[in-house]
Amino acid sequence: MAIQMAFILFDDMTTLDFAGFHNAVTWLSKRGYRDDLTWHYCADKSEITDDRGMVVKADRVLPDLSEYDLVFVPGGAGTRRVINSETFMEWIQGAKEVSYKISVCTGALIYGAAGFLHDRTVTTNPLALELLEPHCKEVIRCRAMRDGGFFTGGGITASIDLGLYFVETITSAEIASEIALLMDYPYYAVSPSP
Repeated sequence: MAIQMAFILFDDMTTLDFAGFHNAVTWLSKRGYRDDLTWHYCADKSEITDDRGMVVKADRVLPDLSEYDLVFVPGGAGTRRVINSETFMEWIQGAKEVSYKISVCTGALIYGAAGFLHDRTVTTNPLALELLEPHCKEVIRCRAMRDGGFFTGGGITASIDLGLYFVETITSAEIASEIALLMDYPYYAVSPSP
């Protein structure tokens, strides 16, 4: 099954939340394991500025998220702003039927505010567990986990773990281990669990 991915970008996001998952998963295409992966960098405007001042250009502005198979949401201080933006949240709600909804760190707050997590067990940055509690069935502290089509990661660097976990889920533990080696990432535990 082909996987078309939307990487959501917004002002004051934490780029490492995005980059760890992105790097791990896009190795699948780079190494020829999955020739059916495509992706776009999507935002609510043509350029965003991350929480360290880096400017990133989006491929697509407010595309229809229902066209994608995977929607990835990073975290960062900007999550607190976008969850109060009617335009942004209406856009995110377009991902309701998307097969894979993935977040790292406080990106889970965006899915929570969209009403997607009320019956889910998820994780987020350990410093934001209490912020997520009102939006989900249960929030636990771990680096990477899955509840159905929802994959959530802990704080910032957990993005790498989550990316490798997703790679393992759609391919194999052997391929995830090879990509971890290519990334020079010795910390990945195959099939992480809470």
